[in-house]
Amino acid sequence: MNAQPTPRRSLALGPLVASVGAVLLIVSLFLDWYEGITGFTVFEVLDLVLVMLALATIASLAGGLGLVRPAPSPEVSLAVAIFTVLVVASQVINDPPAVAGGGAERDVGIWLALGGSVLMVVGAVLGYARISLAVDKR
Repeated sequence: MNAQPTPRRSLALGPLVASVGAVLLIVSLFLDWYEGITGFTVFEVLDLVLVMLALATIASLAGGLGLVRPAPSPEVSLAVAIFTVLVVASQVINDPPAVAGGGAERDVGIWLALGGSVLMVVGAVLGYARISLAVDKR
């Protein structure tokens, strides 16, 4: 008997890693960035900018899956990810006005946001390498 070959589907690894980082970034906004103050509370507009950047990164995964045409280019994904790291890192270095001068300690949310944004950059760099995972349908 000849066995039918199982169809393979490939999933781009870069957009997958970047999207995991983007989800971590969104989750971090619900957590405390500074003692008792969440990311959504401490910022006026910057929280919405971070959500939009994360959603743009998730759109790159949708493009990698073929759900969105045209898929965002690796250059755009890398630019979005680098900008996100710069925004989050600026908040690690300089406290926002809502906590400036108050001596509030940084909390878990800000570190999760920094890690998520770094994952977004790693995923964007992996997008250049065009590494993908092969998945067999069974």
